[in-house]
Amino acid sequence: MKNKNIIIGIIVGLVCSIVGLILVLLFFGKGNSLNDSLDIAINQGVFTKLMSMGAILNLAAFFLFIKQNQDSKAQGVLIATVIVAIATLIIRFI
Repeated sequence: MKNKNIIIGIIVGLVCSIVGLILVLLFFGKGNSLNDSLDIAINQGVFTKLMSMGAILNLAAFFLFIKQNQDSKAQGVLIATVIVAIATLIIRFI
């Protein structure tokens, strides 16, 4: 049961990061569409910064799970945040 909750937390964390990235691209993107904004961000080298900003939604999910005493799911969100951070570092330095 605990492993299932951790996996749910990881999925919630990754989905929050993706939704956050989309929202950041919509608000701060310079293109006319989501794809244009994504292409511009990659070409200008700011994609990893936008990716990091998108992970801020994980804070809301993490504290929501903590408040509801669902520590295993909160642990999963924390793991997802670390996964996003490692992916950001890999993308940044490759």
